[in-house]
Amino acid sequence: MNNKRRKFLKTSALGAAGVSLIPSFVMGKPLGYVAPSDKVNLACCGIGHRGGSITKSLHDTGLANIVALCDVDMGAPHTEEVMKMFPNVPRFKYFREMFDKMGKDIEAISVGTPDFSHFPITMLAMSLGKHVYVEKPMARTFQEVQLMMDGAKKYKVATQMGNQGHSEANYFQFKAWKDAGIIKDVTKMTAHMNGRRRWHGWDTNIISFPDKQPIPDTMDWDTWHTTAHEHAYNEDLVNGQWRCWYDFGMGALGDWGAHIMDTAHEFLDLGLPEEIIPTRLDGHNTFFFPMETTLEFKFPKRADMPAMTITWYDGQNNIPPVPEGYGVSELDPNIPPPSDGQLQPAKLNPGKIIYGKDLTFKGGSHGSTLSIIPEEKAKDMASQLPEVMESPSNHFANFLKACKGEEKCRSSFDIAGPLSQVFTLGVLSQRLKAHLKFDRESKQITNHALANELLAGVPPRKGWEEYYKL
Repeated sequence: MNNKRRKFLKTSALGAAGVSLIPSFVMGKPLGYVAPSDKVNLACCGIGHRGGSITKSLHDTGLANIVALCDVDMGAPHTEEVMKMFPNVPRFKYFREMFDKMGKDIEAISVGTPDFSHFPITMLAMSLGKHVYVEKPMARTFQEVQLMMDGAKKYKVATQMGNQGHSEANYFQFKAWKDAGIIKDVTKMTAHMNGRRRWHGWDTNIISFPDKQPIPDTMDWDTWHTTAHEHAYNEDLVNGQWRCWYDFGMGALGDWGAHIMDTAHEFLDLGLPEEIIPTRLDGHNTFFFPMETTLEFKFPKRADMPAMTITWYDGQNNIPPVPEGYGVSELDPNIPPPSDGQLQPAKLNPGKIIYGKDLTFKGGSHGSTLSIIPEEKAKDMASQLPEVMESPSNHFANFLKACKGEEKCRSSFDIAGPLSQVFTLGVLSQRLKAHLKFDRESKQITNHALANELLAGVPPRKGWEEYYKL
């Protein structure tokens, strides 16, 4: 164990123990304490690529005072814009060092790092009483998401997962239409993302990870791994390429599912599925995600709502069937582009089709609103549609206002957690090429021993076990 780690464990253990006794207080201040500046003191973990966009969006609200920047590749080209925005703000490559040195100055953090590293940063922050905004999906394994949900309850902090459509028009429309009985008796939904993904075109006969390359001078490669087991550095593991690999990312499902399935999952009270059935896995291998995937998620009857199946489609040539009267699939200008560039028009653009007993709905991704199809039916229903309220705040302002006790987070961990767990189960089905049966009460996979063990993932690398005990 290196010296910096030994020192951190000694000091942070004392801090965490103190907070656990009075979790509703942060450094002697009541939860929701409003700083004299009326801004939240925010530390940003991950300041390049998507993390940089999150940092800028939180700052743009006017509600955040950026007090610390943290990135394992601080000084790399993709971090320069944020560094120039905040030239006098302390910088760190090691998130534990940041909390150790600046914990008293930090009220909240943003986590815009790779999927696999969300968990340790978030758990440490919550254990120290810090509010957390974490990019979707919440974490990479079922157990990590569960521990994050449990931690949010234990430490009583504001939490927000970064599926920003949960603060936009689709969220408020879906809720209003569900409450008014416009959306009812839903038995199936298709969710689709058929754009090109980073791994499309890769060799699916792969037998090892990419060859070792020199580690950039700016990169703290050891800290980049966090709880993951060590890999040789290669440019195809970093800067968004981590999304491709089962060891680090969540593929198209984890990346886009939270922007497409989120409102149906919440307002139809879906919870966790009973079965996950892979019906298409073209280009399956044990290293990175398939070229084409179709997964069926089967949810049981809930209260007065019938059993429902969500079928997920990804892959450029894996286009779901659309109902008569679907119309044109237009690229919604409100959908943010992926971190690797512009969103390219596909044969069918990202979105969903929701099938109720009497009505069928067509929707896009993120904040895109639903429409009733076919068009003639929409015209007939126009006078029956309820008024939809406008969002009082965007997703970033909603989080910061929640930190101050002024609003409630719309995608808090108790809401976003079960959705993220749906994705972890889907990824297990992809990775193992297996039909999985899941017991919603015991939260165990009942028909596949290895898959059940992998709900917790592989054990963390030595020295990183304490995050699973916070």
